[in-house]
Amino acid sequence: MRLNRFLSASGYSSRRKGEEIIRAGRLEVNGIVVTDPAKPVDPRTDAVTVDGVRLVITAEKRYYVMNKSTGLIVSHGDTHGRPTVFDILGPETKGVFPVGRLDADTSGVLLFSDDGDLTYRLTHPSFGVEKVYRAEVKGHIDRSDVQRFKNGVVLDDGPTAPADMTILKGGKDMSLVEITLHEGRKRQVRRMFKHIGHPVATLERVSFGGVTVDGLSLGHYRLLKPGEIERLKRAVSPCSRGEYE
Repeated sequence: MRLNRFLSASGYSSRRKGEEIIRAGRLEVNGIVVTDPAKPVDPRTDAVTVDGVRLVITAEKRYYVMNKSTGLIVSHGDTHGRPTVFDILGPETKGVFPVGRLDADTSGVLLFSDDGDLTYRLTHPSFGVEKVYRAEVKGHIDRSDVQRFKNGVVLDDGPTAPADMTILKGGKDMSLVEITLHEGRKRQVRRMFKHIGHPVATLERVSFGGVTVDGLSLGHYRLLKPGEIERLKRAVSPCSRGEYE
């Protein structure tokens, strides 16, 4: 397998972070520094080390879901001393990393895993994994707004892919809606609603690849059930990009 895939599959880092580590000259294969992320290695026979520490790919991967509360930063640390999601995770989760991100002011489904390959697939836009959000937005949402989302909204970084919106509760001053996306730009939902003149008041991710936090208290986490893991794997298979490219 490619070296960048090996690094993520070992659970040491995400694939993107792994490429930075490799290019920085911190990784050795059989005692020789390698800076090409695409170099093939054999996990069974090659000794791969980062900063002198041997990495291995374990058979058993771990998968968690957290019902993230607002106010938490999705980071290992924050320069302003704000609380992070890792302040909640226990020692049994050591070595897992977030599958994507949620803003500090957004609550709901946040996945964690040490399965770098699956994380890559779930977060790469080419796989179009479904994410569902529930938003309380200012003003009255009508069918014309629904159609604007379906047509795609032009943001400062380009037009979005078509998004489905369902009006759960319409009101003169506030509306409750559900949005389904197949991409994940930074603060995308908030930016889309701001663009059409309906700023978001509250935002919750209610599903990621079919996984929900139903029955899980806010600020708590749990292991994924086998059926949920299989659901995530089905969401990114068959792979149009080749076997873990």
